[in-house]
Amino acid sequence: MDNNQFNNNEPNNEPNQQPNQRPVRPVNNGNGQPPRQKRGGGLWKIAVVALVSALIGGGVAYAGFSHQISNQASDTTVSSSSEPGTTQVSNVTMKNSTSMSKAFSKNKNAVVSVVNLQKQSNTDSSDPFAGLFGDDDDSKSSSSKGSLEEYGEGSGVIYANQNGKGYIVTNYHVVEGSDSLQVILSDGTKVSAKKVGTDEVSDLAVLTIDSKYVKGTATFGNSDALTPGEPVIAIGSPLGSEYATSVTQGIISAKSRTVDTTNSSGQTTGQATVIQTDAAINPGNSGGPLVNAEAQVVGINSMKLAQSNDGTTVEGMGFAIPSNEVVKIINQLVKNGKVVRPALGVRVIDLSTVDNSRIRSQLKIPDSLTEGVVIGSVDKNTPASNAGLKAYDVITALNGKAVNSVAQLHTALYNFNVGDKVTVTYYRGSSKQTASVTLSETQGQVEKNNSSSSSSSSRG
Repeated sequence: MDNNQFNNNEPNNEPNQQPNQRPVRPVNNGNGQPPRQKRGGGLWKIAVVALVSALIGGGVAYAGFSHQISNQASDTTVSSSSEPGTTQVSNVTMKNSTSMSKAFSKNKNAVVSVVNLQKQSNTDSSDPFAGLFGDDDDSKSSSSKGSLEEYGEGSGVIYANQNGKGYIVTNYHVVEGSDSLQVILSDGTKVSAKKVGTDEVSDLAVLTIDSKYVKGTATFGNSDALTPGEPVIAIGSPLGSEYATSVTQGIISAKSRTVDTTNSSGQTTGQATVIQTDAAINPGNSGGPLVNAEAQVVGINSMKLAQSNDGTTVEGMGFAIPSNEVVKIINQLVKNGKVVRPALGVRVIDLSTVDNSRIRSQLKIPDSLTEGVVIGSVDKNTPASNAGLKAYDVITALNGKAVNSVAQLHTALYNFNVGDKVTVTYYRGSSKQTASVTLSETQGQVEKNNSSSSSSSSRG
């Protein structure tokens, strides 16, 4: 077998789905809605969001309705004139305050717009001779010294005001590639923000602003306690800060869905467990909160399902990162600036993609084995090498749970911590074997390989 088949870089440890049926995070890919363009030159709004929008129906008996009107009307004027052109407005004041409107009022000052600023090259790209006479270095220098321009915009929510700083959680894809960040508060005030840490796998990031600008903070609820059908609202900046602090209402469609996710190059990297809502997805809402009737943040809006397999447009299927997962990730980002995850120290590829009969004959696995993860190479001094795993072994389970793809391998690994012992089930040729592996951190290798995104294989 040619090892070069596996010599690709690891995706960024993020989850995957079949074409036209994966939840999308509109950054710079073709799935879902494209980022909203604010300027020429390819400056796009970041579009991935999960917005909840549904109709809440209800019937009220006429007697009850009349009683409510009579009790809540402060001054009612009814025109009895039959003269044309003399229609008047009935001066009725409805004192209607629902739990959801109260939830919005409690959180609206904590929701912000997040602006991704990136340096743009000052080089005239229309010059056909640019770079032909040793100008490449000058061009790169010009780009690095270029003025900051707005690349995209999303949403975020202030969740803490501590030690002179206001802490904001948003999506990774909202701040990805930024050279500078700006936060627009609910009252329109623009302030600079600093990046504390990011995690592409979970699509989360933490920013800080000076505490003197904090107008309000949100609290997190228990996403495990959600029930399908309960009402929720989503707050954010659809289409950007022009529509900041917009609110939509809907329900929890499902409290736990497993969806495949991709990295910025569109490569499947793993799976995520998310909350499904009947979300009306709009560019700019990514990173905004999903709030329950108790005014608690139960999710961070992140992605949507844009199309079915046959290309049919899909509406009302949005996804949010559960608050319990959010809290776990942001605490690590604040403490360490990154999220440490365990790894085996192998380069792998889906067995289902190995359709070359010559390669399969080299693996010498049973014909009945069609799903699993093929090890292309094993890094030295890693958990895999220490446990005796070798290239061409085919992993089929981790701690007894079936592993049919790279995405499933990553998801299974991320359920453990560095230092945990796991049992790896694998085939070496036709022989089914097991190995006890003590997981360790291989963050340096992961970071090194995240710099390239055109791989067909992944690290695990």
